[in-house]
Amino acid sequence: MTEQKPRRSDEEVVAIFHNAKRRPNCSEALTMRVEAVCQQEQRVEFSFVGQDQWSNPMGGIQGGFLSAMLDEAMTTTGVVGANFQSVLPTLEFKVTFLRPAPPGHFTASGRWIRMGKSVAFLEAELFDSSGALVARSSATASPRPIPGRS
Repeated sequence: MTEQKPRRSDEEVVAIFHNAKRRPNCSEALTMRVEAVCQQEQRVEFSFVGQDQWSNPMGGIQGGFLSAMLDEAMTTTGVVGANFQSVLPTLEFKVTFLRPAPPGHFTASGRWIRMGKSVAFLEAELFDSSGALVARSSATASPRPIPGRS
């Protein structure tokens, strides 16, 4: 029988991300920061910075970069939902773009909807600096043991 690891407090989870000695290159490139965690609501809040060089000809952030922010929010939220026992490679995800998003600060709210042993369902919403909803996404992910851990 597998023993369940006790959950950390929401504040401890935020501290883990803030004090990490190494961060994935993609998180660094997106300047992703975990701002708040509410495990009871199955939610993690993030901030990002959209760079000027990511702009499309219309002056908004190109959709691939917005999608990357949403994907990072969902998979990181999944790691929290899995109590840091799994990574969650994305199997598929859908993004709905709702409005143009100029470069600048963004916030995202990620949620784990269901965390199973072989599949997880995740969602995220992305907001611009004025608080307007820019895009939303949903994903299916495949929980896998963290490499190097037994």
